[in-house]
Amino acid sequence: MNLNRIDLNLFAVFDAIYTAGSLTKAADVLCITQPAVSNSLARLRDMLNDPLFVRTGHSMTPTPVAQNIIGPARDALSLLRKSVQDSHTFNPETAEKTFHFATRDLFEASLMPRLLANLHTRAPKISITNFELSRNAVVSAMASGSLDFYADSSTFTDPHLCKHQFAQDRFVVMARKNHPDLRNGIDLETFLRLGQINVSNRRSDPGPIELALDKIGKRRRIVLRGQHFLTVPSIIVKTDLIACIPYHLAKHYDLSFYELPFDVPPVEHYLYWHVSADHDLAHIWMREQILEVAKQFNPH
Repeated sequence: MNLNRIDLNLFAVFDAIYTAGSLTKAADVLCITQPAVSNSLARLRDMLNDPLFVRTGHSMTPTPVAQNIIGPARDALSLLRKSVQDSHTFNPETAEKTFHFATRDLFEASLMPRLLANLHTRAPKISITNFELSRNAVVSAMASGSLDFYADSSTFTDPHLCKHQFAQDRFVVMARKNHPDLRNGIDLETFLRLGQINVSNRRSDPGPIELALDKIGKRRRIVLRGQHFLTVPSIIVKTDLIACIPYHLAKHYDLSFYELPFDVPPVEHYLYWHVSADHDLAHIWMREQILEVAKQFNPH
């Protein structure tokens, strides 16, 4: 049998005939004409190479083949109906679902704990995965359904993605406590002189700190270039290096931090999702949870 030829509508007609016992009654149940029922039965007979029903008086008696397939056919139709119904309803208290995120360590460290705390009480069977993914793979991963949300601190434009700015942050200078050069705070001259850790997932493109310094014709001294903000505190505490990191990460550590001695635009955090999921009820609910916990995520 060629599975590509299977028309699920035929099995709905088959179920109606089996239940009603006649073509006329099946047509009434399905709200279609009797010739349409007869045509569907003929197509199903041809596909399964079996008469399926034989006329006995005024009723249609199922053949052994029909008796064998009615159970699986009804199960399949029931599953299909449930899937369609579930797509129009979402109950977070009972839903079993995993949402897939691709976010950097800042989101994972600052928002994920609050989000998981909410899910624990509101949606105990919902889980989250968070993994690293390059920007050029985001759209295809979302289109395939393997990725639900992507978070980035820069604008990411693609016609297949929806986006929403969910938070804003600012950079501060992090340093170890009792740093010998920062007893009186930090000025521009000291900032430029001290060795620094630069966190970037780009190999060479300038980040927001470099762009701000370029505007005033200055350049800082990079000693270490890394990929993750979460590794910075463990280096800071053992060295005299400093680092520019988002305030909402710096405040969690028992280290010193200072306002930047020059102007840098706020960091804007965007949440992205595929247009195909824009009206999905489960997806909408999760976006609402993210935005709720992000209300606490302000630059001050």
